[in-house]
Amino acid sequence: MKIAIVGPGAMGSLFGAFLARSGEDVWMLDHREDRATHIEKSGIKVEGISGNFRASVKATTDPKKISGAELIIVCVKSYDTEAVVKRIKSLLGDEALILTLQNGLGNIQIIEDVVDSAKIIAGVTSHGATLLGWGHVKHAGKGETVIGRLDGALTGRLRTIASIFKKAGFDTRSSRDIRGLIWSKLIINVGINGLTAVTRLNNGRLVEYEGVREVMRAAVSEAVKVARRKRIKLAYDDPIQKVESVCRATSGNISSMLQDVLNRRKTEIDFINGAIVRQAKGLGIATPTNETLLDLVKTVEESYDKYIKT
Repeated sequence: MKIAIVGPGAMGSLFGAFLARSGEDVWMLDHREDRATHIEKSGIKVEGISGNFRASVKATTDPKKISGAELIIVCVKSYDTEAVVKRIKSLLGDEALILTLQNGLGNIQIIEDVVDSAKIIAGVTSHGATLLGWGHVKHAGKGETVIGRLDGALTGRLRTIASIFKKAGFDTRSSRDIRGLIWSKLIINVGINGLTAVTRLNNGRLVEYEGVREVMRAAVSEAVKVARRKRIKLAYDDPIQKVESVCRATSGNISSMLQDVLNRRKTEIDFINGAIVRQAKGLGIATPTNETLLDLVKTVEESYDKYIKT
């Protein structure tokens, strides 16, 4: 299958390398010519818990070259989703599907504004990845990947994609309730990502300090109130226990938001804790902890050039 991956970041590179190694025709669509040239020439190097290997992929900045792709996987930051989808919209053939594997809440709605919802697949993955350089990724954590259509239908094409992912080495299944799973992952990110960005601790360290755990519990509890008011069915019974177990299971992982902060990039805080704040306001639910985390991470972003050097 011809598969185009938009965004050669940590997760895009991880999926691109595994899919290419399994024999799929993988194209990486980038907006940087120098990076695309590097990846085209050197491939993607993977190291970490899955071993060390290098996979050859095609890479380009020209959207026309991914024309004919049967599956387009969107792995860009949430704040770039609208621009990217508009850029590739004209290249979506009758049989093409677009899959979002992004963090946060709101990406589906952004894509739906541009693309027919029948072409959209949403997904969540528990794999952890750290980008070490252009076309160089560390596989830091394994977990389940779940994909689903917005209408809940378990189609043959959906099962085919799940099968391709399984063949590539990703434990993948289809779901009728992908929105519930997206909320389930969102709540985990609410408890982890912003705190790692502020404290600069990796996932596992968050549960070692009682002060941080208290903030985590408060942020998660607020998010759960919003989900319950919206009648979202979560994939776990005890959200706080789930977040803490994810911290331990991915103890060595540097969250995507902490990676952004360490590299002085814009974060996705607006689509994670910020999404909870926005949803809560419409429901009359107070979210002081999430508001504070939103403000703190925004301040970190805005003050990159003000850091005190030691």
